[in-house]
Amino acid sequence: MTTEKSSHLLRKVGFVLFTATGALLLLWAFGALWYDLPVSSIGRKMVAVLLIIVCGLLWFTGKWKLRIVAIGLIGLVMAWWFTLSPRSDRRWQPDVARTASAEIQGDVVIFHNVRNCDYRTETDYTPRWETRTVSLSNLTGVDMALTYWGSPYIAHPIMSFQFSDAPPLCFSIETRKEVGESYSSIGGFFRQYELIYIVADERDVVRLRSNFRQGEDVYLYRLNLTAEQVRERFMDYVTALNRLHAKPHWYNAATTNCTTAIRTQHAATNRAKWDWRILVNGKGDEMLYERGALKTGGLSFPDLKRRSHINPLVKEAADSPDYSTLIRSNLPSEPTNQP
Repeated sequence: MTTEKSSHLLRKVGFVLFTATGALLLLWAFGALWYDLPVSSIGRKMVAVLLIIVCGLLWFTGKWKLRIVAIGLIGLVMAWWFTLSPRSDRRWQPDVARTASAEIQGDVVIFHNVRNCDYRTETDYTPRWETRTVSLSNLTGVDMALTYWGSPYIAHPIMSFQFSDAPPLCFSIETRKEVGESYSSIGGFFRQYELIYIVADERDVVRLRSNFRQGEDVYLYRLNLTAEQVRERFMDYVTALNRLHAKPHWYNAATTNCTTAIRTQHAATNRAKWDWRILVNGKGDEMLYERGALKTGGLSFPDLKRRSHINPLVKEAADSPDYSTLIRSNLPSEPTNQP
């Protein structure tokens, strides 16, 4: 191949890469305006569509100066978007109206705004907020609930810490939705929702999903951690929720979601090895099984998963004060693998 042909090919490849990058940025800018522009819904959509039309016309003129103008418009959208700040004073739905915080007094941790709603249905409930006091020395373990609502590849994790002298205390990382707002899987990639750490009674946050939400499957696993590791994980949550209580933070479906936020609680030098199943978190239980992080009772993963499905048990558990014990009746506890 001659030098002239090589140069021509490189220019073509460069143009294709430049165009593809511009198209991706334009799609992102479209989404940012569509979801996050602080005007009416119709206004957001009109501005987003107008951006697509204007940038498209500028690009296909074939003139580089006009293409640079199109890139500049996208850059202005990006500059505006990064000025958006999360807030704590919106009109929140009742189940996320308060944010939890914790006081550490030596061995004792006092949690404020622990959620323990009285549910009649998923949407008909009486909000209840409590103060709970627990002792670090009485931490005995941590379990993980994974909830699925459709795809086997996407799930929501809930960590449930166990105590020898107190009911389980759960942590669920979620979107903090406003009144009338629902979750959008695409909107979750933009600045549509604030992040919230819900601290709740297990009969609230797990039972909501196992007993009241339609079409949701819940799997419960015992994590195979040492006492020191359990305490470290617990304090990671305490630190993170206090930080979030003091300063709100955006949720992001890719970078700051219910699973990645758990990983980033740890210092970069102390994080678990990256795995694609951290993002495709419906496969997270399989990943933890392979890493020896689950108590298996010697079962294969398919058998363990079948045993861990708690939905068949929830009718019996229902409103029983022994809910937490009943939903664990099929879980293996021995032998415990060494992490």
